Amino acid sequence: MTRSAYRYMATSFRQTQGDEGAALRHERLLTWRRDHTVTRLDRPTRLDRARAIGWRAKGGYICVRVRVRRGGQRKHAIIAGRRPKRKGILRMTLAKSLQRIAEERAAKHYPNLEVLNSYWVGEDGKQKFFEVVLVDPDHPEILADPKINWIAAPANQGRVFRGLTRAGTDSRGLRWKGKGTERMRPSRARNRRDTRRTQTKVIP
Repeated sequence: MTRSAYRYMATSFRQTQGDEGAALRHERLLTWRRDHTVTRLDRPTRLDRARAIGWRAKGGYICVRVRVRRGGQRKHAIIAGRRPKRKGILRMTLAKSLQRIAEERAAKHYPNLEVLNSYWVGEDGKQKFFEVVLVDPDHPEILADPKINWIAAPANQGRVFRGLTRAGTDSRGLRWKGKGTERMRPSRARNRRDTRRTQTKVIP
């Protein structure tokens, strides 16, 4: 059975994550740490993943690498005396994933573009690196392509800030359905509002 070129690319990238690719991985991360937080790229690092999430080598598409600090929120310890459990500095994890934060940072850096999707490319002890694919909804080639011109519709403006990307739907709990996910749709906030309305409604 023949394998596509993208399958070989995926295998080659996985090999850089093992012991045999430690030198290349170290050199790559060393260069990435010196770059800006949001760095525009000439071409994706993982072409197979970029193509899978919608990137195309034509006008209107750009790819950027975003660096995000790992871990949860850094909370300053309070001065007043109380036990650590009550200080409010432990186990303060983020509700959003680091990948979603990376997508939002890319969108803020390029306010005239829309985030299509993103993927992981590397990490070290302090930071994670993601590559984000953005699309220009006003570009003529994008508007002429029936496979991607849906992103120019007004309903898709600011889609990354409304959790419409893959990382956004993951953090909203929309990857699962069935028993145990009754309060996830249409959103958790909407379910909370409906519950409060039901509780405060006076039944005659």
